[in-house]
Amino acid sequence: MTANKYKNLCIGVTGLNANDNPGPGVAVIRALKEGLGIGVKIIGLSYESLEPGIYMHYLVNKTYQVPYPTAGTESLIERICQIHEKEGLDMIIPNFDAELYNFIKIAPQLKKMGIHTLLPAIDQLLMRDKVNLAAFGRQKNFYVPADHQLTTEADLKAAAEELKFPLVIKGKFYGATVAYTFTAALNAFHQIGSAWGYPVIAQQYIKGTEINIAALGDGKGNNISIVPMRKLYITDKGKAWAGVTIEDPALIKLANSFAKATKWNGPYEMEIMRDGEDRLFILEINPRFPAWIYLAAAAGQNQPVSLVKMAMGEEIIPFNEYEAGKLFIRHSWDHVVDISEFQQFSARGEL
Repeated sequence: MTANKYKNLCIGVTGLNANDNPGPGVAVIRALKEGLGIGVKIIGLSYESLEPGIYMHYLVNKTYQVPYPTAGTESLIERICQIHEKEGLDMIIPNFDAELYNFIKIAPQLKKMGIHTLLPAIDQLLMRDKVNLAAFGRQKNFYVPADHQLTTEADLKAAAEELKFPLVIKGKFYGATVAYTFTAALNAFHQIGSAWGYPVIAQQYIKGTEINIAALGDGKGNNISIVPMRKLYITDKGKAWAGVTIEDPALIKLANSFAKATKWNGPYEMEIMRDGEDRLFILEINPRFPAWIYLAAAAGQNQPVSLVKMAMGEEIIPFNEYEAGKLFIRHSWDHVVDISEFQQFSARGEL
């Protein structure tokens, strides 16, 4: 099918935050607009009033506030029904780890409403969860750093004795801090635990080169698209602020091995560390598009567009090449809007 057949689609997109720890939503929308045409209608689905994507009217046609994932599936489906009655949604692309469980649970209801999704199964989501990643690696013969699950300070002391310093303290969904002392580790444990809940994960620190892979699985053990990127500049939150696409058969092989082992359905990101012995350690598997996904589109593999076409039932021929040496540099931009727009969204939950 040509892009013209999709030009009038109405697509809901989450993840509209664009701060120093950006969500993927704005990048996903850029890729969709570029690949499907400006006629595609984008409905933002936002959790907070200060997510910048809400006010980017050149990308987002209208935005609705949706309940936090902790509110559960009933609240979510009720809100989506309200939005669907007004907008006629054709598809929803969730972009946050924490919301995926709810969207997977309501996917059958969405399908009956005519709203398409392309999401992993619950068991796929759980197998790559941070608390299960080390066991997954042992089972499937992937290199994964050793880790400990932490619920108490005693757990942290035991982890520090085994893993040694530095070690990485991670939240269940978000947040990662490299701690070089027990005091720093303890502070991170309490801070991340209070923000994202317990258990917190203490992970073995692997020194090396950080690489990310954006991929799109077909649910049958294959990848439709794979684009590796080497981080060039990393923020204090561990996020890539600049990166470049690279050509490396070992990375392609790793992503294909993951897809084969899991039969992953939909987008995912592999966070990799290549150590001094050229081993590829899987640090995380993020079950959605990364915030840098527009780079993949710019390099020749528009994964968000492929996702839409797959969700609509089109057979997609896997990409077999991309342009290495494509560089992205993230930047800050003061987006100025009238306070009345913020007040309207805060009061009415839509803009």
